Amino acid sequence: MDQPLVSIITPSFNQASYIEATIRSVLEQDYPALEYIVVDGCSNDGSVDIIQHYADKLAWWVSEKDKGQTDALNKGFLQAKGKILAWINSDDTYEPGAVARAVKYLVENPSKGMVYADTNFIDEKGRVIGRFPAAQTDYNKLRQGYVHIPQQATFFRADLWQQVAPLDPDFYFAMDYDLWVRLAKLAPLAYLPGQVWANFRLHTNGKTFASNDRCWPEMLKVHYRDGGSHFSVIVAKYYARKLAAPLLNWQRQNQIRKNK
Repeated sequence: MDQPLVSIITPSFNQASYIEATIRSVLEQDYPALEYIVVDGCSNDGSVDIIQHYADKLAWWVSEKDKGQTDALNKGFLQAKGKILAWINSDDTYEPGAVARAVKYLVENPSKGMVYADTNFIDEKGRVIGRFPAAQTDYNKLRQGYVHIPQQATFFRADLWQQVAPLDPDFYFAMDYDLWVRLAKLAPLAYLPGQVWANFRLHTNGKTFASNDRCWPEMLKVHYRDGGSHFSVIVAKYYARKLAAPLLNWQRQNQIRKNK
């Protein structure tokens, strides 16, 4: 099988509690043609010492002030040389064999622009506490707010990235949704059910809790930018989610507390 180079980016800021697990989950993949890039935002919690420990195994890394996660990702993708791209945040992890399975699918299905699989929810100690509700989606469904793509388990083609890059620096939360929309407009997306490729860590300091209220307004920004109507499914979903957000966050926090 052809083994195209895969570039994986990890943006990080003050995640010393988790970043080593993230790094190891990438470096211990069984896929040989892999370059790993870590972009740290000048952490002051010991993260840099951990990154330096693995520096000889990284294709490139830096620790300097940036404008946040989106800026860090754009910086990392500028360094990437792979034909297949992905990013894994510094509190999430890959499952063994994830990269090889993603590459195999994309090599065998050249018409597909992006592939993703299932993702576990894990707690602060790495214990599985649930499953991300992944499902097949496409451009039209994405425009309706039907996302269901776990970013942690997503791999996409570099040639398509070059056509839509960079990530919008104005986005703090929905930069991935914006990217999925733009990629889906160029090529089909593929979901592989039953394969768990990654773990999405839920913890009280994560963006999922701290800034969840910023996600859907940013998704609406994409909707209106691309000519969407105020009388659309995604707008209705936004207001429904806004009403349900306190309950959803309480349920997630309660799930974490139960597993401590």
